[in-house]
Amino acid sequence: MTNWQDAIREIKRGADEILIEEELIAKLKEGKPLKIKAGFDPTAPDLHLGHTVLINKLMAFQTLGHEVIFLIGDFTGMIGDPTGKNVTRKPLSREDILANAETYKEQVFKILDPEKTTVKFNSEWMDQMGAAGLIKLAARQTVARMLERDDFKKRYNGGQAIAIHEFLYPLVQGWDSVALQADVELGGTDQRFNLLMGRELQKAEGQSQQTVLMMPLLEGLDGVQKMSKSLGNYIGITDAPNDMFGKIMSISDELMWRYFDLLSFKPLEEIASLKQVVKEGANPRDVKIELAKEIIARFHDEDAAQAAHQDFIQRFQKNAIPDDIQEVAIPSVESVPIGNLLKDAGLVGSTSEAMRMIKQGAVKIDGNKVNDTKHLIESPSEAVYQVGKRKFAKVKLG
Repeated sequence: MTNWQDAIREIKRGADEILIEEELIAKLKEGKPLKIKAGFDPTAPDLHLGHTVLINKLMAFQTLGHEVIFLIGDFTGMIGDPTGKNVTRKPLSREDILANAETYKEQVFKILDPEKTTVKFNSEWMDQMGAAGLIKLAARQTVARMLERDDFKKRYNGGQAIAIHEFLYPLVQGWDSVALQADVELGGTDQRFNLLMGRELQKAEGQSQQTVLMMPLLEGLDGVQKMSKSLGNYIGITDAPNDMFGKIMSISDELMWRYFDLLSFKPLEEIASLKQVVKEGANPRDVKIELAKEIIARFHDEDAAQAAHQDFIQRFQKNAIPDDIQEVAIPSVESVPIGNLLKDAGLVGSTSEAMRMIKQGAVKIDGNKVNDTKHLIESPSEAVYQVGKRKFAKVKLG
């Protein structure tokens, strides 16, 4: 195994906080493989780049010779993680959870080594616990302790409902660490309460307490909200190469460095060198292209990355309208608000997304930027509509 100084340097790369770092160093100095745990609730069928921030860190531990446990929360997924939510999540059925879990198992091995990865489902021990065991687990904490959680506190103070089963979520996640005897648990910064619960329960069970390593939440394409499928600001790891390339190229130059820090496997020295050349006048677009090609090669292959780059040059750097542009007919005898037309043409998921894209200057009609969110499209008309750098449609209205 790598010496502990090199190991801690790699482990801390991109990390927000390690609790407690001195404990982790002590464990690394022992020179024994550690059990590294990260849990993922399969609440949607596909993973996106935000998920891979943790998976990349798991790979780093794997490369250092430690035992990686990819935990699929098929039990916790039926509860629904309340983290960051102001309303109770709608629990998924077991059938949905298991179907999504299968896609996770396939996708995670695009990064992790399947020969060195243990995949676990937390229903393995939670189903055996039974109702009596769950009540006993619930007795480990008080309502007052649960209300220390920021999102619970806000909902309680705001008079918003908190379902009893939501209090169980951090307890079950913490118990996962007991069941696995985890040495290290990874999670996002929004998971702090849940991650520390694992330490508390391990201590109560007489186990050595896990080290908690928190990674930053990756902002989505909007550069503001965390990457999320529900917000539509995500890059899926199963996205087509051309779509993936276009999405990465659409992020801001400032956000690009955040993506380099959390998603790239390039050495830190190389990333620092890229920052320096941009500072000295190089075009950030050229560096962003390197990021896009690296990520596409990881989830597809090198040929796909090169082809996506050429497609990007053809479509966008030369301002070319794609040959396979979709044609949409919208019957209407009246004028239509721009937001409704973009939604009906399939260029946005909702009128609110359309408003947001217009405000960002990302909507064009026949190459002319639209700035007015209340703009009306007269019927009859025909024009090429563009949203962002990737989405085109020739729309015939009337």
